[in-house]
Amino acid sequence: MGRGKIEIKRIENATNRQVTYSKRRTGIMKKARELTVLCDAQVAIIMFSSTGKYHEFCSPSTDIKGIFDRYQQAIGTSLWIEQYENMQRTLSHLKDINRNLRTEIRQRMGEDLDGLEFDELRGLEQNVDAALKEVRHRKYHVISTQTETYKKKVKHSYEAYKTLQQELLCEEPAWFVDNTGGGWDGGAGAGAAADMFAFRVVPSQPNLHGMAYGGNHDLRLG
Repeated sequence: MGRGKIEIKRIENATNRQVTYSKRRTGIMKKARELTVLCDAQVAIIMFSSTGKYHEFCSPSTDIKGIFDRYQQAIGTSLWIEQYENMQRTLSHLKDINRNLRTEIRQRMGEDLDGLEFDELRGLEQNVDAALKEVRHRKYHVISTQTETYKKKVKHSYEAYKTLQQELLCEEPAWFVDNTGGGWDGGAGAGAAADMFAFRVVPSQPNLHGMAYGGNHDLRLG
């Protein structure tokens, strides 16, 4: 019993449509390959699925560009002329924009002003004033930010200085005794009393710690 004839219309079910496309695409590629081998023909096929996937086949003896070139020669037209014209229009538009911007820059620098009317000069003046205000605002903002930063640095330095000063003042004085009783002139008396001197020991002088009165060492003045 033969297979029934399929009605040629769009398959509504998306899954069935994709399966049918995959099967028939394979069949078309196979037929094109056979046609290339059997008939020594140059064949090119380009296909896009409904999901946008791209597939192509081209005879081994040529390439897609070669097929397009021969097609253009055969029909006497160019496939790229419209695209080329669009690119030319885009290029011309960009050149106009670039030329206008260069002219505006020169005018804002005080050049090429002879051809401007009074209204144009007035508008240019307003634009320059607005730009100047924006630049001045930005400059003041930068200055304010730097000033605040420097104030914070000065404050931190002052606080560090006060902290070191407090630590220095809080150190207990160390008392040292001269038992020779010689005084500042170096003389030694038999019954002279011992001279006592006060020195402050700071953290930067660790070798003096432990030498206070009652310690194991005495500081003698020579």
